[in-house]
Amino acid sequence: MPQQFTQATYHSLCNELALTDADFNQIIKQHGYPPFWSRPNTFESLVHIILEQQVSLASALSALNKLRERVQEITPACILLLTDAEMRECYCSRQKTAYIRYLAAAIISGQINLEGFEQMEDDAIRRQLTALKGIGNWTVDVYLMFALQHTDVFPVGDLAIVNAVKRLKGLPKETPKEELVMIAEQWRPYRTVASMLLWHYYLSDRKPKP
Repeated sequence: MPQQFTQATYHSLCNELALTDADFNQIIKQHGYPPFWSRPNTFESLVHIILEQQVSLASALSALNKLRERVQEITPACILLLTDAEMRECYCSRQKTAYIRYLAAAIISGQINLEGFEQMEDDAIRRQLTALKGIGNWTVDVYLMFALQHTDVFPVGDLAIVNAVKRLKGLPKETPKEELVMIAEQWRPYRTVASMLLWHYYLSDRKPKP
């Protein structure tokens, strides 16, 4: 079974990271603990993550809410009944419409079993999901972190995480991702929780100063 974190263990894991990395200790002192970001392990959550690919979180949420209005419950069967025009009206691009339909068909056919993922290791889940068109490592990382609460995922494809590490560690902008992955090694086996702290730092740092 993969190691998972819960709301009950979250702060203690943040504290453990703060003991090993003074920068994390400073984040908690300045900004408090990061929110416990989580999503249910559902088709809708994966659709939401696909919609978040390369757009703002607000745009993705608008599209998700439009889909909810249209079908009430976002299930594979309901999504496959929508026409191209209806998907467009829900702010879904042609590309993302195709990705969401591939996922819906894979779940209906039994190729993908979200409940079964709860007992599986990261690599096995990643192999199954990235076999679907439109699902890459970033989408899988976010799913593992938010929907399954696996403790040791570092989403190096996430721009906010990349920028947060560079700013926190005083690294030049041109620092390669391979170096960031090496830095993240020191946060094992809690790289997911470290990423939550980094997102919290990134978002808190962007808030307008009073």
